Amino acid sequence: MKLARLACALLLWAATTSRGLFAQQLPVSPDSMLLRGVELRYVLPEPLFDNSPAAQPVKALYVNAWAFGSSKLAQLVRLADSTEINAFVVDVKDDTGCLLYPSEVKVAQDIGATRCVRTRDVQSRLDTLRAHDIYPIARIVVAKDPLLAEHRPKWSVQHTDGGLWRDRIGSAWVDAYNDSVWIYAAQLAEEAVRLGFAEVQFDYVRFPDEPKEAMALAIFAARRRGETQRAGVQAGIAILANRIQQLGVPVTFDIFGLTAATTGDLGIGQVWEDFITVADVVLPMVYPSHYYRGSYGLAWPNAEPYRVVRNALREAIERSRPFAKSATIRPYLQAFTLGRRKPRYTPHEIREQIRAAEELGITTWVLWNPRSVYQRDSLRPYRGSTVTGGAQ
Repeated sequence: MKLARLACALLLWAATTSRGLFAQQLPVSPDSMLLRGVELRYVLPEPLFDNSPAAQPVKALYVNAWAFGSSKLAQLVRLADSTEINAFVVDVKDDTGCLLYPSEVKVAQDIGATRCVRTRDVQSRLDTLRAHDIYPIARIVVAKDPLLAEHRPKWSVQHTDGGLWRDRIGSAWVDAYNDSVWIYAAQLAEEAVRLGFAEVQFDYVRFPDEPKEAMALAIFAARRRGETQRAGVQAGIAILANRIQQLGVPVTFDIFGLTAATTGDLGIGQVWEDFITVADVVLPMVYPSHYYRGSYGLAWPNAEPYRVVRNALREAIERSRPFAKSATIRPYLQAFTLGRRKPRYTPHEIREQIRAAEELGITTWVLWNPRSVYQRDSLRPYRGSTVTGGAQ
């Protein structure tokens, strides 16, 4: 890994136009950063840690930026020390557009993303994770970024009546057809790796999941003639994969769990095969509460965590089987209760999801609770040491 990173760092390609260069490296307009098809490789300083993955499968907790930047981190570290947990997925950029730490990326500085950071001592907190053999994964939200949308309207989804288009909760989105959106995410990821994150995980790699009548009011100005949502997402994830893989760390994508069950793109541009053929790891979000009544013949899927997860992951495995080389499947599992209707998600419901995955041979997973609150009894009381981004 070290040799691979060194070789990548020695490659420097000059673009034929300034539109292919990093906005913070040359005084070019950040509204015109890249022409599709122009690839640029560049010199990166060595990360502050050895980011090389090791031998054990990831068993992770999602840790939001507030938890990572507060005293709650110590509680989560103690939980990892005493259980099978060996990794944390940490928000570097969440769906507000705010960042975990002060960034040197020019676009982030220009739009104010460095003025709403969650912690000022990210380095010491990463030191703590390393000291406890906890594998740090950087999560970066891509297309749902209201802060970027507000300050870069040319990069944003527009409304047919003028101004920014917004989703059902009033959030503005950036235009996933626009290469600059993906370049910004890549820049943040590269910075996170230099700080010591050992893996990069991209979320919201898609178009908005809104009703057709709402999407009919959305204008995607960067869309090329005849370009589909699927093609837009394909181009975007290729940009991310090409840039991040040069760093010698795994590149991973969070996608809807239903992606493995449908032959279409779910109206958001996500197709299973497009991700598993370019990523190191794909994380289908197979939360039972997110499946419709009647899915897999179940009257109330949320009450059947074992059956939902087993069926969903079996479909994912079958979709991947025809490919000689495909991404590791690392599911996101539900560690939260949604809605008033039973059941509450206790350690039993969480362990049932883990059991379903492991019976299919999938021994790597992430637990998701948006509040980063986890029950010790959901986890086995032992964990190994170092981990890998790709082992399954």
